[in-house]
Amino acid sequence: MKPSNNSSTIAGFILLGFPCPREGQVLLFVLFSAVYLLTLMGNGSIICAVHWDPRLHTPMYILLANFSFLEIWYVTSTVPNMLANFLSDTKVISFSGCFLQFYFFFSFGCTECFFLAVMAFDRYLAICRPLHYPTVMTARLCTHLVVSCWVLGFLWFSIPIIIISQMSFCGSRIIDHFLCDTGPLLALTCKKAPVVKLAFSNLTLLPLVILFLFIMGSYALILRAVLKVPSAAGRKKAFSTCGAHLSVVSLFYGSVMVMYVSPTSEHEAGMQKIVTLFYSVVTPLLNPVIYSLRNKDMKKALQKFLRI
Repeated sequence: MKPSNNSSTIAGFILLGFPCPREGQVLLFVLFSAVYLLTLMGNGSIICAVHWDPRLHTPMYILLANFSFLEIWYVTSTVPNMLANFLSDTKVISFSGCFLQFYFFFSFGCTECFFLAVMAFDRYLAICRPLHYPTVMTARLCTHLVVSCWVLGFLWFSIPIIIISQMSFCGSRIIDHFLCDTGPLLALTCKKAPVVKLAFSNLTLLPLVILFLFIMGSYALILRAVLKVPSAAGRKKAFSTCGAHLSVVSLFYGSVMVMYVSPTSEHEAGMQKIVTLFYSVVTPLLNPVIYSLRNKDMKKALQKFLRI
C-alpha cells in the first residue's frame, strides 16, 4: 500500500457497522449468527440433495447446486467479519482484510449475475426448445457454463480493485458501513479519482444491465411459449419450474439496482446499509426456501435427504 503524504497515514479502516449500545451489538450478533447458520444449512441442504438424488442430476439442478454453493461463499464474504465487529471494541479491519473482502464481495456478486443469466438460458431451452434441449444442454456445455460464470465473475473487477488498493488514503479512516464498499473507500482517498470511480461504476452497471435484459428477454420468450400450451396443467407445470428462479432474480436484481442503477446513486448511509444487507445477507437466506417450496422434485429430495 502506498504511504500517504499526510501525517495521519492509517494502518486500517474502522467499519462502523450498526452503531448501538453494547446490548444491541450482542443482540445483533445473535440475530446474524442465526441468519448465517440458517443460510449455510439451507444452501448446504440443496447441494447435498442434488448430489445424493440421481433424479436431480440434470443441468437445471446442477446449476442450482452451484448457485447454492456460490451463495454460501457470498454471505461468508461479509457476515463473519460483521459478527466479529459486533463484539469488537475497535471495529478495525486491516488494509489487506478490507480489500480482500472488497474483491470477494464484488466478485461473488458478479458471479451471481452470470449464474442467474445461465439459469434463465437453461429454462428457455427447456421450455421453448424442448426437443433440442438434451442435445444442446449437455453435461459438457453445463460444465463450461459453470466454469465461465466463476472465471468471468472473478476477473471482472480485478483490475479496478487492484487500482483502488494502490491509492493513498488519508484523513478519517471511518467507513460508515458494515463492509468495504466502493463509495466509502473512494471518499477516503487523498486525491479524488473521478476516472476510477466512473470506471468502477460502469463495470458494475455493465453486467447488471446486460444480463438483466438477457434474463427478461429469456422470460418474455418463455411466457410466450407457455401461453401457447393448450392444457392448464401444462402451463402450471411450466410456470412452476420458472417461478422460483424468477422470484430469486426479482429479489436480487431489485435490491442491487436500487443501490447501483437508481438515479439517486448517492444514498444515505443508513439506506445503503439496509439495501446492501438485503441482497448480500437476506437473499441468500431466502433462496433455498423459495426453491424448495416452489419445486416438487426439490422438495421430495430435501425430505429424503433430511430423513437420512
